[in-house]
Amino acid sequence: MKTQAYLFMGVSTFFGLAAALYIYWSWQDTGAIEWTGTTALVVSIGFGWMVGYWLWQAARRSEHFHGLPAEERLDGEIAENAGEYGFFSPHSWWPMFVAMAVAFTAVGVAIGWWMVIIGGFAIILTAIGWVFEYYRKEFQH
Repeated sequence: MKTQAYLFMGVSTFFGLAAALYIYWSWQDTGAIEWTGTTALVVSIGFGWMVGYWLWQAARRSEHFHGLPAEERLDGEIAENAGEYGFFSPHSWWPMFVAMAVAFTAVGVAIGWWMVIIGGFAIILTAIGWVFEYYRKEFQH
């Protein structure tokens, strides 16, 4: 996981350099900062470093308790990572309903705040449905 952490932090650092150049060039051209691109670049820096730092900390904890994972060792084999990774729902409709609720809310920002309130309520209900879909009826385990 350290490699992934370094990749995230490296790309975020590149975005930091790009943001500095973007601010400088927008200031030189117009005499004012162009806020849309600047905000997008600064947010990407923060998000990239946040994910990279989390991956780095997770790798440190994992190494402390379990040693180096197979993908970090030079003698690591692919078969060492074999096994079950978890349960993935083969027939769930809830992700589509959550996406529709999020899209409804996003359109509501442009149309009216009443739509955002209804969409927020729909997001909460569909997220609850998605989380608890295997806690009832024949799919319960």
